[in-house]
Amino acid sequence: MKATYLRNDKKLINRWAMYDWANSVYSLSITTAIFPIYYSSATRSINNGTVHFLGREYNNNALYSYALSFSFLIVALISPMLSSIADYKGNKLSFMKFFCYLGALSCAALYWFTGANITFGIITFVLASIGFAGSIVYYNAYLKEIVDEKDQDRVSAKGFSMGYIGSVILLILNLAMIIFYVPFGFSDESMPTRISFLMVGVWWAGFAQIPFYALKRFRYIPPVNDVIHSPRSVTSSSFLGGYSELRKVWFQLKHYRSLKNFLIAFFFYNSAVQTVMYLATIFGTDELKLDQTRLIITVLIIQLVAIIGATLFSRISKRFGNIFSITVAIFIWIGICIAAYFVSTEYQFYGIAFAVGMVMGGIQSMSRSTYAKLVPPTKDTASFFSFYDVTEKLATVFGTAVYGIILELTGTMRNSVLALILFFIVGLLLISTIKKEKVLAPE
Repeated sequence: MKATYLRNDKKLINRWAMYDWANSVYSLSITTAIFPIYYSSATRSINNGTVHFLGREYNNNALYSYALSFSFLIVALISPMLSSIADYKGNKLSFMKFFCYLGALSCAALYWFTGANITFGIITFVLASIGFAGSIVYYNAYLKEIVDEKDQDRVSAKGFSMGYIGSVILLILNLAMIIFYVPFGFSDESMPTRISFLMVGVWWAGFAQIPFYALKRFRYIPPVNDVIHSPRSVTSSSFLGGYSELRKVWFQLKHYRSLKNFLIAFFFYNSAVQTVMYLATIFGTDELKLDQTRLIITVLIIQLVAIIGATLFSRISKRFGNIFSITVAIFIWIGICIAAYFVSTEYQFYGIAFAVGMVMGGIQSMSRSTYAKLVPPTKDTASFFSFYDVTEKLATVFGTAVYGIILELTGTMRNSVLALILFFIVGLLLISTIKKEKVLAPE
C-alpha cells in the first residue's frame, strides 16, 4: 500500500523542497551563468552586438533583457487563469508538471542555438522562462498547505538552500566540462556549453519526480481555522474565473492593510532584486570585460554564500521578525547598487558578488514566508499565491524592461543600476508601514 503524506510530515517537506533542487539549475545555468555568457559571445561575434529580431535591430543584451520581460509578462497574464482552474479541480500538481516539462524541454532545446538562429534562441529561452515561472506558482502554493505557519520560514529557507546546493553541483560538473574541454574530447568550448543545456533539462525533469511522487500522495486536511468552501465543478467560466479571483483578491486587500502594503513594497524592491539576479553576469561581461572563468567564479561565490544567507536571515527573522529582516536586506541591496555603479576592478566585483549572495536568498525566502503569514485563512491558496506570483512577475517585467530601455538610451548598464536604487528606496519606505506584530513568528 502506497504511503499517504499529511501536513507537517518531514518526508513530505523534504521531498517538496527537492523541487527547488530540481528547477534551480535553470536559474543558475540558463539565466545566470552559462547561457548569458554563451548568448552574449555568440551574438556579439555575428554583427558586433547588434541583432535582428522580428524586423528590428537591437543591442544584443537589451534584447536579452526584453526577452526576460516578455516571458514573465506572459506568465503574469496566464497564471490567474491556471491557478483558478487548479483551485476548482484541485489539481495544482498537474499544472506544476506541465510547466516543469515545458521548461525542461526548452532548456534542452537550447542545444541547437548557435547565435545565427537568434529567433529560435529567443523563443526557446522565453519558453524555458515561462516553464520555470509557471511551475513556481503551484510549488509556492503548496507551502501553506504542507506545513504550519510557525515553520514556514524554516521550510521556505530549506527550499531555497536545497536549490542553491543542487544548482551549484550541476554547474560545477558543467563548468569542468567547459573549461577542460580538451580532456573531454571537444575541439572548443561551444559543444560542451550546448551539452550543458541538455543536462539542465534532464536534471530538472529527473529530480522533479521526487516532489511529484510525494505531492501526489499528499492528503490536505485544512486546519480548524481554515475557511472550507463547497466543492465546485469545472465549467467554461472556470477559464475566466481566475481573473475574477484575482479581482476578488484585489478588492479583499482593502481589508488587509498589511498585506496590501507588503505587496506594493514587494513589487518595487523585488523588481530590483530580480533584475540584478538575471542581468549581473551580462553586467560583468559588458561593463568590466570579465572573461568566462572569472564570471563563473563570481556566480559560484554568489550561490555558495546564498546558502548561508538564506539560513542567516531565517534566524534573524525568528529573533527580530520578518519585517526587520527584510528591512536589513533592502539596506544592504541599496549599498550593493551604489557600489555596482562605481565598481571598476575584478576584486571589487567579487566583493559585490559576496554581498549579493548574502542577501539574495534571504530576501526571497523571507518575502515568500511573510506573504504566507499575511494571507487570510482560505482553502484557495493557489489564487492568493497566484496574486503574489503575478506581482512578482510584473515586478520582473518592470525591472528588466526599465533596465533594457535605459541601456539602449544611454549605452551603459551603470545608468540602469541607478534606477534599481530608486526601486529599493520605494520598497523600503512602504515596508516600514507594515505592522510588525502581524508577521512576527509565533512562539
